[in-house]
Amino acid sequence: MTTAHPILDSIRDAMEHHPNIHLTPRPVHLSLEKGDVLILDGEVQDVASKKLLLEVAASTRGVSGIVDRLHVVPAKPMSDTEVRQHVVDALLDEPTLRDCGVRVRDGGEVRVLRPTAPGVRGCIEVRVEDGVVTLDGDINSLAAKRLAGVLAWWVPGARDVVNGLGVEPPESDNDAELSEAVHVVLDKDPFIDAGEIAVDTHGRTVTLRGVVHGEAQRRMAENDVWYVFGVDQVENHLTVLAP
Repeated sequence: MTTAHPILDSIRDAMEHHPNIHLTPRPVHLSLEKGDVLILDGEVQDVASKKLLLEVAASTRGVSGIVDRLHVVPAKPMSDTEVRQHVVDALLDEPTLRDCGVRVRDGGEVRVLRPTAPGVRGCIEVRVEDGVVTLDGDINSLAAKRLAGVLAWWVPGARDVVNGLGVEPPESDNDAELSEAVHVVLDKDPFIDAGEIAVDTHGRTVTLRGVVHGEAQRRMAENDVWYVFGVDQVENHLTVLAP
């Protein structure tokens, strides 16, 4: 049964008419707890839809808090064991994370797959439940935290990524750091020609300009930006070159 409430009706209307929120045949369930805490539960087509729906919810008058249970349709069905292994392989293979320790949590068991290098601070713990990847632990830079999160998002079976990594020692963040992180991610994506893309960030809104070779690349580039921890908005002004 659909619950009627002015707050919920407003969010449903925005959700259904937003040009960049792509829903699935399975409905997104909206409900209120304690009168003004919104619970979002369901599945959307892509990470952009998830982030935009959360933004719509957060900007709705009368909502004091949000419980996010939204997931993204996985690109490929995978078991939690398969997802975890792919995430671990990506972290172990990434050159910039070679000194960082990696461990996995499976139920109550924790296994160390790579110890932290001597003199280096940081270890990433990977846990996967129902396709949701959780990264815990500490890491030695904000750039590394962001890259680890994107590597997890790139696993085809991932339905969501909760990046709970702490940064030690703490670092201040700014638009330049965010732009650099986006550049790194686009450079690492083998399906995108990052040399043709310009990145500009202002107030956590990332703007992409340049050219790509197909609509699929245009969408992939935007999703890559949304995967980066700390991005609040993406303005995709990429032009698709005519074949």
